Amino acid sequence: MPSNTTARPAKKKGRRARLILLVLVLALVAGVGWGGYWGVSTVRASFPQTTGEIRLDGLAGEVEVKRDANGVPQIYADTETDLFRAQGYVQAQDRFYEMDVRRHVTAGRLSEMFGESQVETDSFLRTLGWRRVAQQEYDTVLSQETKKYLQAYAEGVNAYLKDRDPAAISVEYAALALTNDYAIEPWTPVDSVAWLKAMAWDLRGNMQDEIDRSLMTSRLSASQIKQLYPEYPYALHQPIVGGGAVDGETGKFDPKAKADEGDGTTTGDTPGTAPGGSNSANGTNSSDGSNSSNGSDGSNSSNGSDGSNGSNGSDGSGAQAQLGALSEVLDGVPALLGPNGNGIGSNSWVVGGKYTTSGKPLLANDPHLAPQLPSLWYQMGLHCRSVSATCRYDVAGYTFSGMPGVIIGHNDKIAWGLTNLGADVTDLYLERIGPDGYLVDGKVKPFTTREEVIKVAGGSDRRITVRSTGHGPLVSDRSAELEKVGQKAPVGNSAPDRGTGYGVSLQWTALQPGKSMDAIFALDRAKDFDEFRAAAKNFEVPSQNLIYADTEGNIGYQSPGKIPQRGKGDGTLPAPGWDSSYRWKGYIPFDRLPYEYNPERGYIVTANQAVIDHKTYPDLLTKDWGYGSRSQRINDLIESKTKDGGKISPDDMRTMQTDNRSEIATLLNPLLLKVDISDPYVREAQKLLEGWDYTQEPDSAAAAYFNAVWRNVLKLAFGEKLPKELRPEGECVNVRPADSTGPVDEQNKLVRECGQRDPDSAQPDGGDRWYEVVRPLLKQEKSEWWTTPGNRLDAATETRDQLLARAMKDARWELTAKLGKDVSSWSWGRLHQLTLRNQTLGTAGPDVVQRLLNRGPWNLGGGEAAVDATGWNAAGGYEVIWVPSMRMVVNVGDWDKSRWINLTGASGHAFSSHYTDQTDAWARGELYDWAFGKAAVEATTKDTLLLKP
Repeated sequence: MPSNTTARPAKKKGRRARLILLVLVLALVAGVGWGGYWGVSTVRASFPQTTGEIRLDGLAGEVEVKRDANGVPQIYADTETDLFRAQGYVQAQDRFYEMDVRRHVTAGRLSEMFGESQVETDSFLRTLGWRRVAQQEYDTVLSQETKKYLQAYAEGVNAYLKDRDPAAISVEYAALALTNDYAIEPWTPVDSVAWLKAMAWDLRGNMQDEIDRSLMTSRLSASQIKQLYPEYPYALHQPIVGGGAVDGETGKFDPKAKADEGDGTTTGDTPGTAPGGSNSANGTNSSDGSNSSNGSDGSNSSNGSDGSNGSNGSDGSGAQAQLGALSEVLDGVPALLGPNGNGIGSNSWVVGGKYTTSGKPLLANDPHLAPQLPSLWYQMGLHCRSVSATCRYDVAGYTFSGMPGVIIGHNDKIAWGLTNLGADVTDLYLERIGPDGYLVDGKVKPFTTREEVIKVAGGSDRRITVRSTGHGPLVSDRSAELEKVGQKAPVGNSAPDRGTGYGVSLQWTALQPGKSMDAIFALDRAKDFDEFRAAAKNFEVPSQNLIYADTEGNIGYQSPGKIPQRGKGDGTLPAPGWDSSYRWKGYIPFDRLPYEYNPERGYIVTANQAVIDHKTYPDLLTKDWGYGSRSQRINDLIESKTKDGGKISPDDMRTMQTDNRSEIATLLNPLLLKVDISDPYVREAQKLLEGWDYTQEPDSAAAAYFNAVWRNVLKLAFGEKLPKELRPEGECVNVRPADSTGPVDEQNKLVRECGQRDPDSAQPDGGDRWYEVVRPLLKQEKSEWWTTPGNRLDAATETRDQLLARAMKDARWELTAKLGKDVSSWSWGRLHQLTLRNQTLGTAGPDVVQRLLNRGPWNLGGGEAAVDATGWNAAGGYEVIWVPSMRMVVNVGDWDKSRWINLTGASGHAFSSHYTDQTDAWARGELYDWAFGKAAVEATTKDTLLLKP
């Protein structure tokens, strides 16, 4: 996907797909028009065989594959390699096209499938080198045992592919064959390992925040930017770990140790603001009158107190333009879990037996990712018929198609869940580059280079040269825009001569070989907390919160991951690559990372909030946590249920997962009701908010109106004051030129600027960061944020209540256009809809193709930052862009009473009965029984397939 210059509008919403080639879509349409070619036999040719017998080369013994009414398989084998070989075969039966596209993404080979349109995407992915690092992991780091499992899995996939016509593997290949001579290649172990790199990219942390802070400086002052990135509210939203400290003698984290608040000594300097100009939100000086975008002391430094990476200066507008280009290219990488941002998160919590009806722990998990069809997850059980030292697996849960093992789930002894930790594991570096290399401490060092050949379907090969510095690959080499990123980036007086411009390199923990694949298998067979922590130690990327429960009644938590220890800087802004003092010094030792085991409170909640209070912990994990709205709501629900001796049941856990109360409504709604509305048309809508309990049910008219008001409050107070690079595409406002100073006059006229960002990732997105931005402002009748210019329809606003009144008016008219004049007919679900789109052919193109491959819409409740996190972006609209991608409630020890559900279904075949057979129940917040024991599995089995040597 070519990135756009900042002078052109960003690509439309379909750009997120990036796997689309129009000719392929048209070919599918043409195929449909050919009648018999696209008949029932063509569609069904790819459906898997699920009964009878199949010969499978390489098996040591017979393997049974038992599928339930939803097509979910449970595999039984006598050896570990047979188990994973069969896993590969079965996942290929249901999901191979998805697997094939994924491996082309991770290898930077999309052009081989989809042609010329994917060359720039492939170039960027080759520059990052995901596949190359995965190969290094396989060759030099992973254990021999893990490699044996990966090889067995690959053999199972290839056994399914052998002698099959592509159209008999998936209907998409029949379409591809009409315009392309694409041939399916054998699966390799490295194809599986590379998928972890895609996971790590999508969960990489705060890179977008780092860029956005810099972009804001063309319109906002330092104090204003600080208001838009408030500190984590520790007093309101408790972190995951309630106590503990790093022992001063051993250097290890002790969950029972006491720490004084002064013990926290966050590594790295604290920067000021990013590159920028001096304009405040309303085109005047900042509220303190300083008209400054630098640090509080007025110095010209923004990354380190010595000013060595100062990010001010007279040419902030150039930095803004180039960082906008950088944001575009980074966003251009296919996001297999969803666009990187505030929405990628999850809920997980575990309640000890003291507070449960069963007397054993209950564990819940629901990862929040972008909706996909088929679902990212594949449910499966992997069972050794007789668990022993030579066949150790008896595990079930959620897997990734294309990767052996179980990612989230339980075995016969322990259960575990994951949420994104959000550690800051990426840094951008400005590099002073020349023909002979790059500058470090006054000396020129040579680039590390490699050549890459990109094969293009229907076109000639493309060759690129990848250059890397000591920090990582030069991402600025990959487009004309990125080449300019460093040309005008403001820096301090001590920076080296700019010459023709600085390059931009990326340092990222996932670009180093790691052992995360070893960790997956170790988790699957762990029997106690010590083995669980030993497995977690190797779960290096992506960094995840891991929760735990076992049949002995223990509960626990571990924060793993390869998290950098920085010299200078704190990772919130691009660092000066020419100064070695900004290098990473190493990684936080695993023994220093926070964990808990049987905490006194009796439960543990992780929902992307801060891991531990920064005042008592010495190492920097990140400056950009999620803000804890969901986690605190879960904590409150548990506390309210267990007070006075109450107990929590599995159904209570399910009910908590679907809790849809709006935290921002509890703050804002009382003020909305106090606003004097004279217009009877708007007053009619305001009355909907009277007596509302803040729940966001699909049929709620109050929820619909409140969320529309919230969207318009954000737009008026903040959105129209942000730079164009952050605002949604197509939204245009009249503003003074970026970085301009002085009064608006003939020499400094207002200009019309239109937003450039994809609506799904534009700002303000309305997530819980914005809750904390607004929380203190709601107590102020006057603030520069409440000030808006007038227009021919609306008077200017100067106070909170004036802006709220205008937002209520705008929301009334917006919903009238969308839902009709009669407010009694309004409902949140009609606004807040989920459409499941096939990830290659269903995201763009002619309607007939989308109708064939896509499903929906579903009218949903829930909302952004609610526990039932059906997320939407307030800057872009109400469409559901994040969902609980699966839900599970594990009844530890009484495994057959556990329950689970997937977003879609087991099958990736568009016309299979298992394509979306779980979605209706998922939308209603229901869970299905989860059989685990042999007898329970047998009782629920509908189809049995025997794989024979």
